Amino acid sequence: MDCLAEAFANSSHDNDVYAFAEVRNPGLVEKCVRVEAGAIDDVSLVEAYASEIHPDFLFIGPEQPLASGVVDAMQRRGVPSVAPTKMAARIETSKSFCRRLLDRHASQYNPRYRHFLRADGLEEYASRLGEFVIKPDGLTGGKGVKVYGVDFASLADGLEYCIEVLSNDPNGVLIEERLDGEEFSLQSFCDGAHIAHSPPVQDHKRAFEGDSGPNTGGVGSYSCSDHSLPFLTPNLVREAAAVNELVYRAIAEELGETYRGILYGNFITTANRLKVIEYNARFGDPEMLNILPIMKTDFIDVCRAIMDGTLDQVNIEFERKSTVCKWIVPQGYPQNSIRGGDVDPASVTRSTATLKTYFGAVELEAGKYRLKGSRAIAFLGIGDTLAEAEKVAEAAAARVKGPVYHRRDIGTEPLVRRCVQHMQALTTPSQ
Repeated sequence: MDCLAEAFANSSHDNDVYAFAEVRNPGLVEKCVRVEAGAIDDVSLVEAYASEIHPDFLFIGPEQPLASGVVDAMQRRGVPSVAPTKMAARIETSKSFCRRLLDRHASQYNPRYRHFLRADGLEEYASRLGEFVIKPDGLTGGKGVKVYGVDFASLADGLEYCIEVLSNDPNGVLIEERLDGEEFSLQSFCDGAHIAHSPPVQDHKRAFEGDSGPNTGGVGSYSCSDHSLPFLTPNLVREAAAVNELVYRAIAEELGETYRGILYGNFITTANRLKVIEYNARFGDPEMLNILPIMKTDFIDVCRAIMDGTLDQVNIEFERKSTVCKWIVPQGYPQNSIRGGDVDPASVTRSTATLKTYFGAVELEAGKYRLKGSRAIAFLGIGDTLAEAEKVAEAAAARVKGPVYHRRDIGTEPLVRRCVQHMQALTTPSQ
C-alpha cells in the first residue's frame, strides 16, 4: 500500500491520495491526505469512506476486498476501479476455478491435480502422485500451501492437513503434483481489450535463508536490469506473457465480462516446460515493489488507460535497473510473530535515489515503530547491477534495531547462482 501511495503521490497530475487500510503505517500517513484504518474487506465501511471523500477512482492492492465485492459495490456507486470484479477475481480467490479455466484453454500449463470437496479418494490420489502439494481452494494470505518433503514428511501428515482444510474451507482442497524448477512472477496491466507486461520478478516465500522454513506471503524479491532473470531465456519470458494474455482473454470469454486491473501469473520453469503455479488478480507483494519504483510512465496515466480501455495508447516503460527487496519481519514470523515489539525509528534508513523504504504492518506509537505481527518494513535497493541493488538493500535492512529479522541471502550471488545451477541440472541431459 505504501508503494502504491508513493506511485500516485509522485504523479505529475494534481491529485490527492486517500487510503483505506488495515494499519495506519507511517508511509501511508506521510503520503496521503487521509488514512482510514479498518477491515478492508468490509464493503459497508469502504462505501462509507468513499461517500465522504468522493474519489475519482479506486485502486485495490490486497486480495480480500476483491473477494468481498468492493469493486462491484463501487461500480454501483459510479466509482470506477483499477481492479477486477468479484467474479473475475475468482482467478485468484478460487484455485479450482483457475485450474478448470486452464484445463479448458491451456491445459499444457496445468500440473496434474484434483479438487476435493470430501475426503473420499484423497489418499488414493495423493499416493498415486507420490510427492504432492496441498492447496486450500480459497484465500490463505500466501500461508496455506504445504509441500511434501518441506512442510510435511509423510502421506499421513499430508492427509491430516487435507482433513483440516476440508473442515475449515467449504470450497475444498486441491492436491497437485509437486513440480521441480524455479518460480517467477509476471505482472500485466489489463484494460479489457489490451494488455501490457512488466519485467519478471523472482519472489522468495520461504521464511528462512536458503529458501527453507514455512511459507509466507513473500519476504523478498529481485528483478534484473535486462528485464529478465538469470535462469530464464527470452523465449520463456515471452511464453509467460503469452499465457497471461491467454488467461486474460479466457476470463472474458467464460464470464462474459472484461477484466480490468492487474493480472499476476506465478510460473515455474521445469525440465520439460513452463507451468502455472497460481494467478493473482492484483499486484504481488513484494513483487510490486520491484516494478513500480522503476516505472518511467506516470502511474495515473496507466490507471486511467486501464479504466478507459486505452492502454494501447500508453507506452509503459521501465528503467533498465536491477532491484532487490528485503522485508523486515517480526521474530517468529509467520507462525508465531511478535506483536507489539518496537523498532527504533533512528535505525530505519529513509528513502534515497537508490533506496526505497516502505512500511507495512507497523504504526508509529510513542515515538517508536510498533510491530503489528506481519511484514513490517521493506527496503528496496536499486542499482545498475543486481549486486549493487542487493548491497543497498542489505545495508539498510541490517541497520534496523528491534525484535526483527530478515533474509540476508535474497538477491545475493550465491542464491541466484544456485537457481541457475538448479535449472542447468534439470535441463542438461544425463550422460
